[in-house]
Amino acid sequence: MAINITIWNENIHDKNDKVRAIYPEGLHGAIKAALDEDEQKRFITRAALLDQPDQGLPDEVLENTDVLFWWGHVAHDKVDDALVERVWKRVISDGMGMVLLHSAHFSKISKRLMGTVCRSKWRESGDKERIWVIEPGHPIAEGLPEYFELPEEETYGERFDVPAPEELVFISWFSGGEVLRSGNCYHRGNGKVFYCQPGHETFPTYLDTNIKKVLRNAAAWAAPVKGPVPTFGKYGILEK
Repeated sequence: MAINITIWNENIHDKNDKVRAIYPEGLHGAIKAALDEDEQKRFITRAALLDQPDQGLPDEVLENTDVLFWWGHVAHDKVDDALVERVWKRVISDGMGMVLLHSAHFSKISKRLMGTVCRSKWRESGDKERIWVIEPGHPIAEGLPEYFELPEEETYGERFDVPAPEELVFISWFSGGEVLRSGNCYHRGNGKVFYCQPGHETFPTYLDTNIKKVLRNAAAWAAPVKGPVPTFGKYGILEK
């Protein structure tokens, strides 16, 4: 069965000439293209933007999304709290997967899911980033080399104030000396959440072959599974 993917983007940087030169179809367009390249044709993709009605995620879209990708940076505070609550409930109760991309670590929905302030060090200097795969048997690492490099990326550094990942797939080193837990997996309620750090808007990160593979792997990993529906509250005995 196909996995329904919605790529949400605040779509603000995308209108800048420097960013448009790299991503003429927007960041959401590049992410969508990466998912659409899937050889197994597992995904049905669509984009959703902040400036669309209902901030791109009306009920009918959100309820038909298996995995929600989220790219945000300068408009975190413009996202309605009511939308954040709807997204949170879709993850917790319905098992929708979430892939938080780059600066989305500081979004309202990330803070809601993580329960921390989600801050890190950062420096926009175009350092080289070396991404080490430290869980080679994890589904998100499928098909990747032991490590790969991005010639330029925004530097993030520890301490990264997020909960300890349940599974840490990637750790990154930057040429300025910083390190970061850059590929973090969590379970939240019935849903799964993956944070993927690379993806600054002024660098062609989402055109990189390995990053595109990470996006596809993350989409498949985060998809809901048909597990049992748990029962809560007062409950009768099973054995007499």
